[in-house]
Amino acid sequence: MIRPSCLLLAMLLFGGLHAPVHAEVKDQAPNGFTLENSQWVPVDSATAWKAFVHDVGKWWPADHSWWGDASKLSISEKAGGCFCEINGAQQAWHMTVTFVDPGKLMRMTGGLGPLQGMGLSGALEWRFVEEKDGTRITLWYRAGGYTPDDLGKFVPVIDKVQGLQLGGLADYLRKRKPTP
Repeated sequence: MIRPSCLLLAMLLFGGLHAPVHAEVKDQAPNGFTLENSQWVPVDSATAWKAFVHDVGKWWPADHSWWGDASKLSISEKAGGCFCEINGAQQAWHMTVTFVDPGKLMRMTGGLGPLQGMGLSGALEWRFVEEKDGTRITLWYRAGGYTPDDLGKFVPVIDKVQGLQLGGLADYLRKRKPTP
């Protein structure tokens, strides 16, 4: 019998075969891991931040949402807020916003995707730093906890998905004209 957590990870892996940018695996162990991925975009940090928060449904990969429609996603821009997906009565609280420094950093905690169902948790940071007439966006994620599975074997899948998520935002911003 295939365990639901393994099935969901397989769906994540095979559901989006786009050309991702891979994250750097900072560390990994049977009980957790740290990933970091970074991309430069040709817009100022305020523009990047606004797109990150207010346009999540336009850049998040739809095939990496629970109901296949990224327009159902929202990110609250306040501590205690929700990175949520609402599809009528179907609802998912993906992560809780725990730190906000507008235009610079948002930290969320919780387990993304199947990690939530496995009882695992993590800290996800979206960092925005002005660099060379644009912005460097860094997506950093550290997750772990108890599971009978070796989390190290899931890291390549999670790495790929993180690359798709940051790549979606970066591609969206590259198509926009910089604001003066």
